[in-house]
Amino acid sequence: MSEAAARLREAASQREQARQAVEEQGRDGLEQVAEAYHEATKLLDDYVDTATGSGDFQAYVEFQERFATLVEGLAEDVAHRDAFETALDRTDKRRLSESDFEATRQALEPAKDAVDLLDAEREAKESYREAEKAAKKRLSTVRDRIAECERLQELGDADLDAPVEDLREPVEAYDEAVVEAFQDYRLDASAREVLDFATDAAEYPLVDVREPPVELADYVETHEAGTETIPRLLELADYSRSKLEHYVDDPVELTRAVSTRQTYLDRLDGSALQLGWPPGPAEQLRRRCEERISLVSRFADEDVVATLRTVRELTWRDDYERLRTAAVALAELDDEERDRLASGAVADELEDLRAERDDLRDALGVEE
Repeated sequence: MSEAAARLREAASQREQARQAVEEQGRDGLEQVAEAYHEATKLLDDYVDTATGSGDFQAYVEFQERFATLVEGLAEDVAHRDAFETALDRTDKRRLSESDFEATRQALEPAKDAVDLLDAEREAKESYREAEKAAKKRLSTVRDRIAECERLQELGDADLDAPVEDLREPVEAYDEAVVEAFQDYRLDASAREVLDFATDAAEYPLVDVREPPVELADYVETHEAGTETIPRLLELADYSRSKLEHYVDDPVELTRAVSTRQTYLDRLDGSALQLGWPPGPAEQLRRRCEERISLVSRFADEDVVATLRTVRELTWRDDYERLRTAAVALAELDDEERDRLASGAVADELEDLRAERDDLRDALGVEE
């Protein structure tokens, strides 16, 4: 079973024992005694140097008056009142020494029991909170691992003899072709046109194209240099200012708008339009294809778009999920995981994890 759950149960038991000990003595009374004890020891700490020996007579008088007021203000039936009265007697002298202060502290020791009980309860509560936090963290870890093992079992049940190539070939053909087509697009189209495309593509939720930086988009839209291709624009941005003056009217603006956005332009390479392998569930892949069809048709030839349509049509196959699960299994399962699945180690681990999860949930008092 779970060590974290066992620690939590032990902490809960200790917390309850500490609570009962306080309640048996009377919480209100203990708190009054503890408050008086802390106030009394603080007075001793504050005046031990000034009210002893032949020191400050005013401090000596203040100490005696404040200590007497504290003791006389205690309720007649408060626990350990006699300890405070004994301590007061220790201070009733014409002159006080450090040993008198120590004797006063010792007289207060019985009252310290109240402080100890309350401190023990507070520490037990803190220990419980820490154990509860650890148990919650462990429960989260166990749940995650259960999900991983269940996923492994799902992949282990995949039909690895399924004709995965029916799906892989068109997906990989499209992914390769779309990057090549976009590279040609970058070489031929103006930066203005390509950034307009990127702006539109960023509106599609399943296409991971970032919207162009505002300053860069504004520059290529409003300056003659925006009619250059992206590679040419980057080349110009690397020129010195004196050289750049021969090519553009506003070298400073070009440098500011383009040079600092070079990373964005370098990464605008068409990879965000790929589908990737292995593919997702049928509906997801279908939607990703549909979003890309309208975008890719703006710069790629019909063969690339046709390949994308072929992939989309595959999502309607009755055996698509069988192919996809096999593809994921082949891509994700390593040799060790396959051996653990075959030996039953994953099933055994899953059984242990589920038992630990239930134990933790019971100790925490939570439901799934």
